[in-house]
Amino acid sequence: MATTPLALSPQADHPVYVIGAGPGGLAVAAALRGRGVRAVVLEKSDAVGASWRAHYDRLRLHTTRRLSALPGLKMPRSFGRWVARADVVRYLEKYAEKHELEIVTGVEVSRIERSGSDWVLHATGGRRLTGRAVVVATGYNHTPRLPDWPGLDAYASGGTGARELSHARDYRNPEPYAGKDVLVVGIGNTGAEIAADLADGGAGRVRLAVRTVPHIVKRTTAGWPAQRSGILVRRLPTGLVDRLGTLTARVGTPDLSAYGLPRPDTGLATRLREGAVPVQDVGLVDAVRAGKVEIVAAVEAFEGGEVVLADGTRIAPDAVIAATGYRRALEPLVGHLDVLDERGHPVVHGARCPREAPGLYFTGFTNPISGMFRELAIDAEKIARRIAR
Repeated sequence: MATTPLALSPQADHPVYVIGAGPGGLAVAAALRGRGVRAVVLEKSDAVGASWRAHYDRLRLHTTRRLSALPGLKMPRSFGRWVARADVVRYLEKYAEKHELEIVTGVEVSRIERSGSDWVLHATGGRRLTGRAVVVATGYNHTPRLPDWPGLDAYASGGTGARELSHARDYRNPEPYAGKDVLVVGIGNTGAEIAADLADGGAGRVRLAVRTVPHIVKRTTAGWPAQRSGILVRRLPTGLVDRLGTLTARVGTPDLSAYGLPRPDTGLATRLREGAVPVQDVGLVDAVRAGKVEIVAAVEAFEGGEVVLADGTRIAPDAVIAATGYRRALEPLVGHLDVLDERGHPVVHGARCPREAPGLYFTGFTNPISGMFRELAIDAEKIARRIAR
């Protein structure tokens, strides 16, 4: 692996530039190199896998080791079936080294523009880099998002009655919250796992604010991982998958209605089409049933040192952790190219280029039920074949 901070020559032959040294960017670069195409990975941080380095300690891949390997390197059996965050980082480091990837760290690309048949990248230090093609792999979870709650600024700014508020991106482990009353906002996979982690790790009280009841699935049933089910049903009709999901939930997932979590009233596949993946249970169900995690209504506003919930309840937790998702934040980079939809997502991904932008590719901007790493690996091979052609 050639990792060279700020060591780029704008006069070099026009390579393919890959923006982002996470799993998606590394996979594309390796697949391109395997086809004899020079790829230069540009990474704004000082190391590969920056996002994975920053995730909370407890995190493990929700997909199996065998179905999460990138092209050209299996994950070691010693990692176990569910790979830990630190092992993912080690794997990405080894992956870049094995494939001898050309990675330039400390370089952030701020804007991409078309120049004839090439692409010009505006990067750190006033650099203008010219490439034959560009692959954007800056990540699904790029910029933390906080809802525009009334009173949020005053609550978080240290004013009268202000208390601790942070985004889930800043959460590492439950140690700083020992004995504290904590409100986790959002019941996606991150919020659910952080709530369970806090409950197991000594927080005094843990409440989980829920706006939309999620589908909760077991990570594995009788040795069969949920990911394999996701792969099998991905191409089936929405109505059929909704019915199968309802039946599976009734058989395999406890009814938590008495605890404030009723069964969802929208089908699993319908939710997927809306961009919401099911929550894999890695401790939340047991924590809720044991009373270690309390389900409360959604957050509506902040007033003084209190949090106002949708049902009118007012609570005053010591800390609020907002597991409220991320933005792709692609607008400064490519927003002027008419390649994003109304949500700020690329209009196409994988081996397809936007009609207005031939030679511009996107990977890692979907959240598939079949597994992010698996789809990144598939996309990498398709993108490399298309570019090499």
